Amino acid sequence: TSAMVELGYVGNAALVVPGARAHVGRLGCASVACAPAAMPRHNRSRIVRSRDRAAWVARAAIEDGGAAGAGTKDMMALIFDCDGVLAETEKEAHRTAFNEAFAERGLDTDWTPELYGELLATGGGKERMTAHWNRVGWPAAAPSDEDGRKELVKALHKRKTELFMELIGTGRVPLRGGVERLVDEALARGLTVAVCSTSNELAVGRIVALLGEQRAARISIFAGDIVARKKPSPDIYLLALDKLQLDASRCVVVEDSHIGLSAAKDAGIACVITKSFYTSDEDFSRA
Repeated sequence: TSAMVELGYVGNAALVVPGARAHVGRLGCASVACAPAAMPRHNRSRIVRSRDRAAWVARAAIEDGGAAGAGTKDMMALIFDCDGVLAETEKEAHRTAFNEAFAERGLDTDWTPELYGELLATGGGKERMTAHWNRVGWPAAAPSDEDGRKELVKALHKRKTELFMELIGTGRVPLRGGVERLVDEALARGLTVAVCSTSNELAVGRIVALLGEQRAARISIFAGDIVARKKPSPDIYLLALDKLQLDASRCVVVEDSHIGLSAAKDAGIACVITKSFYTSDEDFSRA
């Protein structure tokens, strides 16, 4: 029989464990149905409340060895997405940096919070700009030839990354609650910890650095153009498995989006979902 877990509200996150069904019952509360093997042993038969929602189910995976309920000794790695998982970066950091980069170039493009949520269906910043302008038309100030547009997108993304890193440096975007403790527990158990993201490697590194120098030094980062195909392609996770010599069946990924979930699952890795600002209504039925 499944046990029902009600998790306290932090930000806009809800949690889905492998094989479970989740729903947001009301603002400020998320309910998660967890198979007993996915819950910590001491909590399997009672209601649990936690303010570290983003960490709770992944901690259970560490303690019980993942979705299959294997022992801790069998789990090899905990792999995080970055944006929306380690920190809520999309709305007030990435989007803001994009708009500032557009304005500096005199482009008549401004991504509202609502529009940006739709644009996140395309993984990767350069790919996102290109897909958007191919759909709605390129700005009047943009080059008319394909090569010129590629160079514009490349330059915009470089500047956007610089602006993003400046924003993160102000402390405006903190780590999500529970992330530090979850990383500490994974490292203490001897697990490999990594981050796999479609974002620029420098931007991801800046977020990981918020964990502190000692933690960051022990976290492998796979990001940006290290693979040609971005999420929902599984390539970034397949690369991490290969480079870190990991068995997919002994790893757990923490993601916040449908495209991230698809990438993890297609790489053969169990995936825990922590919903973020833009992903509360996405389809997580494969989790």
